[in-house]
Amino acid sequence: MMIKNIIFDMGRVLVEFYPEDFLTKEGITDKEERELLLREIFHHEDWTNMDAGIMSEQEMYDEAVKRIPEHLHQTAHNLIFDWNDPIIPVKGMEDFVRECKEKGYGIYLLSNASVAQPVYWLRIPGHQYFDGTVVSALEKIMKPDIRIYQILLDRYGLKAEECLFIDDVARNIKGAEKAGIRGYLFDGDVDKLRKYINDL
Repeated sequence: MMIKNIIFDMGRVLVEFYPEDFLTKEGITDKEERELLLREIFHHEDWTNMDAGIMSEQEMYDEAVKRIPEHLHQTAHNLIFDWNDPIIPVKGMEDFVRECKEKGYGIYLLSNASVAQPVYWLRIPGHQYFDGTVVSALEKIMKPDIRIYQILLDRYGLKAEECLFIDDVARNIKGAEKAGIRGYLFDGDVDKLRKYINDL
């Protein structure tokens, strides 16, 4: 079956998302403080709960400050609320999305992200080419749960066999495949992805 629609993940596909870099941006150089902030913010279950729509950014912050020393509270606030400022696009991806749009593909987003996503989404280069988005926190279902792929298909009237899903996480690709959607595991190489699409 011919691919007519391309579904993109967001973090590490459209935009860079490397918590270690966010810590550097905040000027955190102490090894123990970096490990603490990684553990208590980005790697904490509360971050997943934000993406699941269980917690808001404010609720996560209120809990996080209970686990870290006071002199890091402002840093925690910045990491939770402003990790996306500035947004750093994955190099070459905006042009690739535009090329796909010009070729006539339907362009969609399927992302595990918090309720803040619709706000910063408008600052992501290439967002204007998308025909629709599905965000985990707004649905209260996360990839790789098969139901979130089905939500996207149903909402936009797409046939699974006509879709290609691009993500950087293998389990999310497997979730898509269970929903009947072909998957592509993105490794940061846009030229390789472009060749894959052209060879379809």
